Amino acid sequence: MANQSFIGRRKTSTARVYVQPGKGEIVVNSKPFETFFVLPSQQITVNMPFKVTETTGKYDVKVTVRGGGITGQADAVQLGIARALNTLEPETHGVLKSHDLLTRDDRMVERKKYGQPKARKKFQFSKR
Repeated sequence: MANQSFIGRRKTSTARVYVQPGKGEIVVNSKPFETFFVLPSQQITVNMPFKVTETTGKYDVKVTVRGGGITGQADAVQLGIARALNTLEPETHGVLKSHDLLTRDDRMVERKKYGQPKARKKFQFSKR
């Protein structure tokens, strides 16, 4: 199963996740995930699919993530791991779905419009 990759996306981040049976090591962009995702909240986000399905320490994960910011990357990795667990262990589908881990968050940054400084902000209006 090592050659099958699972894709997770969030905002402009894309994570390619490779999962295989192992000791529970997670490597992100050739670094241990604790050094790549420094904040505890991001580490909890990445480990959430394993925690809710009670498969912590059962799989080795190799991730290639690019684009976006660090929080978007953590969410993209979470979706990729959840999709991988859903395929490898179909009985976990209900648990993953009930925790909203299989849902792709499709919110993106709104584009900037011409004649305005940002997407919604307008230039200051002076009547006189």
